[in-house]
Amino acid sequence: MNNGSRKLISVSTNFPVEILFLRDDDIPQYIADGVADTGIVGENVLAESGAGLEILERLGFARCRMSLAVLKSIKYSGPSFFSGKRIATSYPNTLRCWLDSKGIEAEIHVITGSVEIATGIGLADGIFDIVSSGSTLLSNGLKEVEMVMASEAVLLGSPGIGGRKAEILEEFLFRLRAVLASRNNKYILLNAPNDKLDKIIDAIPGMKSPTVLPLAIEGWSSVHSVVNENDFWQVIGKLRDYGAQGILVIPIEKMIV
Repeated sequence: MNNGSRKLISVSTNFPVEILFLRDDDIPQYIADGVADTGIVGENVLAESGAGLEILERLGFARCRMSLAVLKSIKYSGPSFFSGKRIATSYPNTLRCWLDSKGIEAEIHVITGSVEIATGIGLADGIFDIVSSGSTLLSNGLKEVEMVMASEAVLLGSPGIGGRKAEILEEFLFRLRAVLASRNNKYILLNAPNDKLDKIIDAIPGMKSPTVLPLAIEGWSSVHSVVNENDFWQVIGKLRDYGAQGILVIPIEKMIV
């Protein structure tokens, strides 16, 4: 891909796509209007836009949550606390939907930036904003009291896409999913005593089954498999207990499942 210097449109050199570099708030509307066929944006931005686009794939990065927060000194009694109160936010549509679902009448004060200071300067009784680690809230004397929604980066699709474009999108999804699958898995190689092979194979079943090859040393085999990142340390502990040796763990660049 080559986009030269400060260009907002880039053409792929080995795949039939053009890539637009847009403000995240504009992406859902560009897709809804048919200007773009697909796009990557935070799920919170999609919810705020109300565009109603299809999520084609959850991408597993840029995770955060949309939450309500109040001053740490406030004794919070539940969602009814916000009844009749003023809430500062950059996401009024998402907040209004949540308030309506709870039957709460509150005044929404729209701010485009620095929402976290609104309570400290007396502008609002609470805020509704993106929370990641929570450190920004703490540094501004706030505490998180209600999580309204979880968010992450998602791939959106145009509802009217078809024909050749649909075929290209399907190929793109195939390639994207191969990369996403590889991120959560590791390739593992180890030497195993033959009398413990059954237990070791049960511990690392892989995509279908491990590859088992005899070693030059009698009574030992080489085992190759795939381990999910979330289970990695528990699996390694079992393999060690079963007598596995020479364990090698290798990153996977692409994984076709």
